[in-house]
Amino acid sequence: MTVSELWCDRCGDSAATGPHEACASARALEPPRYCAHCRRRMKVQVVPTGWSAVCVEHGEIRG
Repeated sequence: MTVSELWCDRCGDSAATGPHEACASARALEPPRYCAHCRRRMKVQVVPTGWSAVCVEHGEIRG
């Protein structure tokens, strides 16, 4: 996680609470569920070629 990421993008808990090792390994296989900047639940769409996740405040990310 980078300095600007205050929240874990998988579980939504504070990034400062620990390394979130289980979340990091799960994120290798699945898209983020929470915005790492504002902790909002994101709208996620998975397609055969990848995924997209949209935060109403911070926009879209793709993977």
